Amino acid sequence: MLALVENHSLPRTAAFFDLDKTVIAKSSTLTFSKSFYQGGLINRRAVLRTAYAQFVFLAGGADHDQMERMREYLSALCRGWNVQQVKEIVAETLHDLIDPIIYDEAASLIEEHHTAGRDVVIVSTSGAEVVEPIGELLGADRVVATRMVVGDDGCFTGEVEYYAYGPTKAAAIKELARTEGYDLDRCHAYSDSATDIPMLESVGYPHAVNPDRALRREALARGWPILDFHRPVRLKERRQKPSRPALVAVAAVSAAAATAGLVWFVSRRRSSRARFTLV
Repeated sequence: MLALVENHSLPRTAAFFDLDKTVIAKSSTLTFSKSFYQGGLINRRAVLRTAYAQFVFLAGGADHDQMERMREYLSALCRGWNVQQVKEIVAETLHDLIDPIIYDEAASLIEEHHTAGRDVVIVSTSGAEVVEPIGELLGADRVVATRMVVGDDGCFTGEVEYYAYGPTKAAAIKELARTEGYDLDRCHAYSDSATDIPMLESVGYPHAVNPDRALRREALARGWPILDFHRPVRLKERRQKPSRPALVAVAAVSAAAATAGLVWFVSRRRSSRARFTLV
């Protein structure tokens, strides 16, 4: 159970979330393949190939070699794409594609961390053009994501400027801790992949979410909590019912009201008895 309110006299803290299969049920980049096809950015063959990559990713996660092959493929695939067009396609299809695959459990955790006064940071290997709008949708405070080189013509060159993967995720978290004043020993982190072990090791409270086999072994060996997220839900549907912090607040107010009512009732009875005795 998370602390309800952070002690603000102490250094700041944050919760770092991997994105794919941790906060959302699929690969964020591959989920947009059909939209990119409809926008004329990729052909039918590329759609089929990304669909297969999505299947492999969902079936058992992706190890280091698979992630490297996926990075090389996607880097080559996006060469020549107009960045503004990519942003427009993501913005137009974000709610239809991403909103339905957000884990209810992850959304609740994000709310709880915010309620406790912690920043929420999404740390993803996917590209910034995809991750930043998703982070905004989730209400994240900051986003760390892969950045591609953009040429003078406003198109991707196919080269990677910054790759948010493995040890570089951990380095990014440590740099954020330096610039934002986070106390990493009191921070939380969540991921599904063994490739994110360096990120999980960087904080005092690591969590394995829907872990692949390698991360599950590591989590069991180190005593890290293992969480099972399996309920994708639209954020709009979640907002129609009270969140867990809201329910706690309502319960607290109800308890206080009941206590006040009981005190008033007992006080009134004593007062009545006193008047009866005097008469």
